[in-house]
Amino acid sequence: MTERFFHEYLSRYKPFKGYWNYEDGCLLLGCTRMFRASGNPEYAEFVLRYLSQRVTADGHIPTYLTDAHSLDSFHCGRVLFFAAELTGEERYRRAAAWIAEQIRSHPRTKSGFCWHKQIYPEQIWIDGVYMAAPFFAEYAAAVHDERIYSEIGRWFSFVEANMRDKKNGLHFHALDEARKQTWADPLTGLSRSHWLRGEGWYLMALTDTAALLPDSQASLRAQLHRALRQAVTAVLPYRTPNGMYLQVIDRADVPENYEETSGSLMVSYAMMQGAAAGALDAGAYHAGAETLEAVRQHQLIQTDSGLRLTGICSAAGLGGAGNRDGSCAYYLSEPVTENDPKGVGALMLAEAARLQTGQRTAPRKSAV
Repeated sequence: MTERFFHEYLSRYKPFKGYWNYEDGCLLLGCTRMFRASGNPEYAEFVLRYLSQRVTADGHIPTYLTDAHSLDSFHCGRVLFFAAELTGEERYRRAAAWIAEQIRSHPRTKSGFCWHKQIYPEQIWIDGVYMAAPFFAEYAAAVHDERIYSEIGRWFSFVEANMRDKKNGLHFHALDEARKQTWADPLTGLSRSHWLRGEGWYLMALTDTAALLPDSQASLRAQLHRALRQAVTAVLPYRTPNGMYLQVIDRADVPENYEETSGSLMVSYAMMQGAAAGALDAGAYHAGAETLEAVRQHQLIQTDSGLRLTGICSAAGLGGAGNRDGSCAYYLSEPVTENDPKGVGALMLAEAARLQTGQRTAPRKSAV
């Protein structure tokens, strides 16, 4: 049923935005993984068709919003490496190199960390680590530039030192180094809540970046695997009886809280992928596979118009025009939608991980 859903979805898909964006990137990356796992050329054809319309012959991306200085923009660049490998076309390598160059002009906080976006000065959002770190790890491998890895390691070290809740091990959504935002704690600069998709982005950043590191970066890989084990140990106790996770992870006491699909799938993927890499034990794989099955059973719904993936938080952020305050009530106020590419892409990642790792990981019921 899952692959039938993917076929229906791709045949009807319209780009999420008119410019280069991370939402489309979520779906494109999912397609690359499903192609690797299943061998179905439909997934690769979708990716190449999308990119061929957006990357010029000289490697330029006309719809890339350079002035936005958004870490989100790096994420879609990951599929350029896939396209270059599959087609041999130089334009995709040039495009990846051009995107990597954008980091030079990216504004940074006093501690040297990249702002999440131009419109969010001095702010570090945990999803930004996922948007940028795996791209730069893959770029570093492609151009054989070992210097990039030290910067990547510094990003993860910063998050662990400054954005991890010392009480429960979960991670906060964001940090305002300037301590000016209304959502930020005046002493720590941290936001207030543990948002599921934020935690999911970070777990995937750890697994994906570690998988892209060469043998010369064994120490950095070990660092990321340690952080992954800590993060998984922290999130597992909050799994619901259905096997999923709540929109605000640790607030089961709030009646309006709900099982959110995209973040649950991200956690599922990271657990299965992390177990396959040897960073997690088979118990983590089993927990991740159970979450994937829970989504398939409860959130992938057959309707008269086709299959629908439901229960996806449309978007969430902090501050801005909506004065998003980072409270539990705020995260629960955001619209819940269906068939959003952030959820569908995560379903593709999790399903591909199941297909690729299911046999050789031999999951069993056990605790992490």
